[in-house]
Amino acid sequence: MEGMSNPAIDNRIVATMRRPGAGFYVAAAALLSVVAFGLFAYATQLLEGLRTTGMGRPMYWGVYMANFVFFIGISHAGTLISAILRVVGAEWRRPITRCAEVITVFALIFGAMSVIIDLGRPDRVLNVLQNGRPQSPILWDVCCISVYLTGSLIYLYLPLIPDLAILRDKKGMLAPLYRLMSLGYRGTPKQRMILERAISVMAILIIPIAVSVHTVVSYIFATTLQPGWHSTIFGPYFVVGAIFSGLAGLLIAMAIIRKTLRLEWVMKDIHFNNLGLVLLTMCCLMNYFTFNIYLVEITGNEPNVMTPVMEKVSGEYAIPFWGMIIGGFILPTIILAFPKGRTVTGCVVASVLILVAMWLERYLIIVPTLMHPRMPWREGLYAPTWVEWGITAGCISAFAFLYMLFARFFPIVSMWEVHEGVQESIPHVTGRFASYMPVVRPQPAAKPAKPRPRVGQYLASASRWVVGAGAKAGCKARSKEIRALTREGNGARRD
Repeated sequence: MEGMSNPAIDNRIVATMRRPGAGFYVAAAALLSVVAFGLFAYATQLLEGLRTTGMGRPMYWGVYMANFVFFIGISHAGTLISAILRVVGAEWRRPITRCAEVITVFALIFGAMSVIIDLGRPDRVLNVLQNGRPQSPILWDVCCISVYLTGSLIYLYLPLIPDLAILRDKKGMLAPLYRLMSLGYRGTPKQRMILERAISVMAILIIPIAVSVHTVVSYIFATTLQPGWHSTIFGPYFVVGAIFSGLAGLLIAMAIIRKTLRLEWVMKDIHFNNLGLVLLTMCCLMNYFTFNIYLVEITGNEPNVMTPVMEKVSGEYAIPFWGMIIGGFILPTIILAFPKGRTVTGCVVASVLILVAMWLERYLIIVPTLMHPRMPWREGLYAPTWVEWGITAGCISAFAFLYMLFARFFPIVSMWEVHEGVQESIPHVTGRFASYMPVVRPQPAAKPAKPRPRVGQYLASASRWVVGAGAKAGCKARSKEIRALTREGNGARRD
């Protein structure tokens, strides 16, 4: 690698991929046990049908759709941290970009799987492709998620190429795999230029794609006439909520990676402080949007809308609703508002509260509304069964296991980006900072001005002149008298 490798950095990061300890195998065994239970639950659902769940008419959505919206929201972590911060040139992003990009890919996979699980029969997915209606937001969503997943895979792979070349040159057991995936990359100036240009193009493209994905997810709800769903604010509300939960998921992943892989030297406290500030901004936006939604619904006082709203505010779902508001929105805002709260521990506590609250928020959007449909139908009842909880736990555990597996075989910290930051970013940032400041040209040194005499000095000079002039006049008169007396004395002696 030509100028793209730093042994001091590379060796420490590569060391995290070798010889995992007993903790890795214990965690992997625990996660795989939960995954196995989730597969058993899904097999039960496949064999016996959706009657094994709590869904039915009119409760045709439940935990699975809440999982779908939740996972798609977490996928926005990579978009915000890697793409947006790369576009704006935030140099502190370098050690954490890959953590975010991996979350995006795996979260999208399990988000799409949640929809397939919700269908009951996986073969029904073909109906969307064969008989999809262009007017349906569901077809839009399939297209957006497919494009987003493809773009995210490319965006994860492109910055991984230089690191794969570094691993290839280290001649390990997986060197043939790394050689195949590195595509002959050598770090030449031309290759670097092409790679950086491709990454920049993908960073710009992935941002509007990500925004469109969660906007279209919101259209699945907002384009219906169901009480509480038909709202023009759902698009930005879902996008902000996605970034909100994605940041929380990223902070938790960073804290676990930092602790287990001993990466405190590269994932520093400043990264948690900066992400905590961004998360605090998202907290304020979520509080603002949530307040607006419920204020408009309550003041509108439409009977069909007020029924599910009051179900959440003071009815069956009051405890999870107020737990979401106070514990998931207000309390994290208070924690992150103070510098002492934006530590690693404070950010993790706030992020856990936020993730729980955001899952509850998705659940409370779906279930209370479907329990009280606008059409003349009996009110529904919904209680998730062990099958639904088992599949949900299996998806979350599979997500965590795949993330662990990626960190085991690929560098979770971008080696070449950190090296580039150490080598080039400091003078670059210094020059960029200098460009912000006004140019001040040095002025030639001015000659010291003579001090101006004051009035007292004028009077003193005048008095000295007067005294001196008087003294001179007196001396002249005295000299004349002496000369006259001398002449008189000389004349008397002659006589």
